Amino acid sequence: MRPKVAYNLVTLRKPAGIVLSLLFLAACAVLSSAQQHSGPTGVSRLLLIIPFENASSAAGTDWISESFPEVLSTRLSPSGFFVMGRDDRLNAFDRLGIPPGAKPSRATLYQVGQQLDADFLVMGDYRVDQANITAHARVMDMERLRLSPEFTESGPLANLIAIQTALAWDILNMLSPGTPAKESFVAQFPAQRPDVLENYVRGIIATNTQEKIKYFKEAVRLEPTHALAMLQLGKSYYKERDYEPAASWLARIPKGDANANEAQFYLGLATFYAGHMDRAESAFQTLAARLPLTEVLNNLGVVAARRGEKSARGYFERTVQTDPNEPDYRFNLAVALFREGDTQGAARELRELLAIHPDAEAKTFLEAIASGAQPARMPLERIRRNYDESTFRQIALEIENTNEARLAKSDPASHAAFHVRHGQELLQSGLPGEAEKEFREAVVLDPSSAAAHAGLAAVLENDQDIPGARNEARMAIKLQPTADAYLVMARLDLAENKPASAAQNIDHALALDPANAAAIALKRDIASGAAGKPTSPRP
Repeated sequence: MRPKVAYNLVTLRKPAGIVLSLLFLAACAVLSSAQQHSGPTGVSRLLLIIPFENASSAAGTDWISESFPEVLSTRLSPSGFFVMGRDDRLNAFDRLGIPPGAKPSRATLYQVGQQLDADFLVMGDYRVDQANITAHARVMDMERLRLSPEFTESGPLANLIAIQTALAWDILNMLSPGTPAKESFVAQFPAQRPDVLENYVRGIIATNTQEKIKYFKEAVRLEPTHALAMLQLGKSYYKERDYEPAASWLARIPKGDANANEAQFYLGLATFYAGHMDRAESAFQTLAARLPLTEVLNNLGVVAARRGEKSARGYFERTVQTDPNEPDYRFNLAVALFREGDTQGAARELRELLAIHPDAEAKTFLEAIASGAQPARMPLERIRRNYDESTFRQIALEIENTNEARLAKSDPASHAAFHVRHGQELLQSGLPGEAEKEFREAVVLDPSSAAAHAGLAAVLENDQDIPGARNEARMAIKLQPTADAYLVMARLDLAENKPASAAQNIDHALALDPANAAAIALKRDIASGAAGKPTSPRP
């Protein structure tokens, strides 16, 4: 696979890219001192899935085309792939002048893959014959310009999702030899109703917002826990500037869900525009604690400014330090400085802004400051409306690939320790899916790592996999007792209504770490009768 150390300059201009580029430099500095020994390596890859072509004439089956990227991405993402989203694909199509519903040639698809710097591109077709469906898929290796053999899966149309899951295994087994048995892989994913998938897909491809809302509501009616449909419902209402129902749907998405970060961002925006500044601040604070996105810090500053809080300036100063070339951040800092009476500082920021980008409002503001007159209308700070976690994750993938290349020759224990540290950071940032991948990699590299088993136990607890979490916690304790492992056991005991056993495990944790805040709080909750079933791990 080609190295991806040289980042695209457009990407680096984005806030998330700048933050992660700093992390990338720090990671390189740490890893340069890694010991040189042999060991396994695992490198993640960027995968682009194209909607499958409908090769049949059966009426009402076109929606299935877009369902393939939706289902395949959920099956392949947990296995170390970064699967590019629909928005990224549509943007690449738009840059190349390809209509969304077009059937591009393989040469054109190669251009799309190049636009997105994909490692592999998945394409295919399907044919519906009465009540049955047959699907074919092939994988294009973008670096070697090779097409894989064709994979075929078929069966009753009612089993569409199971057929797509089997096809995902075919692809995964080709890209990652040694994949678990097909039956085990398919069994990981519980049976799902195809009508839920149909309504969700029809919602994302609908061009009318009211149509989108209709389909997403039906998907949620059929499956009340469908977080993706709730997210899309919230975003659809937000787009219509109907902020109260937008906030209501977005607030329903569980904090541990894979879509929770994006939901928190739009929840912050919806409540901001609805005038609920306290709820907007809470949503942005929650997200800021998980992901260091500069646009989130900016929005916290805007909310603070609307509430008349002096903390606004600090947020804006941080955004300018992180991304000095973003005009909105300099504008917001200029407004904050002017409000505090620092006209020279405000003028400086506005001049820096205008040197980067023409801005009529900033120019008028600067002219008013230069004349010594109060602006006719005090400018308002600018909130950021675009959520760009995709860029964050893509550059995080770049960092991971570079780290793996550097760690490939380190001893297994050192390599595993790096994955454990990264997993702990991801878990604390509210990214349990990514954290699980790191802990599992660490366990493969060093099965005797107690920290890796303890981290995996916390992730499985988050997923409500009580037997799996308990097994991993027991293994961690057997290898090397830690407070974290005992706390997982305690919370699992509480989930199973075993307070006496939970109290005993908390005592074990406190014996190892008397100042452990989580253990102290849990012990206090048990004593007061307030402890209940845990909703998320406390790493």
